[in-house]
Amino acid sequence: MTIQRRTFEDTPGAAPWPDDYSALDLGPYRNNIGITPAWSTKAGRLNVWGNSLPAEELPGGEAIVVNDVPFQFPGTLPGEPDNVRCTGQFVPVPPGRYDWLYLLAAAERRTEDVMAFHFEDGAVDFEPLRVSDFWHAPAVFGEDEAFATSVMHYPHHVQERVSGKIFCQRVPVTRRAVLLAVRFPDNVAVHVFAASLRR
Repeated sequence: MTIQRRTFEDTPGAAPWPDDYSALDLGPYRNNIGITPAWSTKAGRLNVWGNSLPAEELPGGEAIVVNDVPFQFPGTLPGEPDNVRCTGQFVPVPPGRYDWLYLLAAAERRTEDVMAFHFEDGAVDFEPLRVSDFWHAPAVFGEDEAFATSVMHYPHHVQERVSGKIFCQRVPVTRRAVLLAVRFPDNVAVHVFAASLRR
């Protein structure tokens, strides 16, 4: 797994965001806190037990590259939502023809569901989304492991030697038509931290 952290167009002299990728703007749709600092773990909501991932081990608001795919990672300020807990959110995308949707995601247990792609001609395609468990387990659906933390946060303590995972998964866009939007599954077990489309 190759993970690079880099700043794209926001910094003078920085490399531009690659032309063949478009980042989804998930800011308006983030509704869950899955990353917390060690001094404030009570806000975590990755599952019903209030677990979360350590902010100290993850990028905060940075552009990163995971296996040559650029992503805009969310900010990790205490108390601010950092992921989309999927409830069927309809997310417009920069109109274009795409081959893949890449996701930085985690799931409560292993999760299989579908997401929808909405096209300019009115067509809607449904494609499978499979995401592995964030809880101290290897990928079971062939995803790349984007991040594996050394600890897990509980509401009242930091648990050593229990790893949390964020995976890099991809979903095919098979129709050769202009894509206008994606709809995430209506499944609160799926958490999306960042997403990018490849032309």
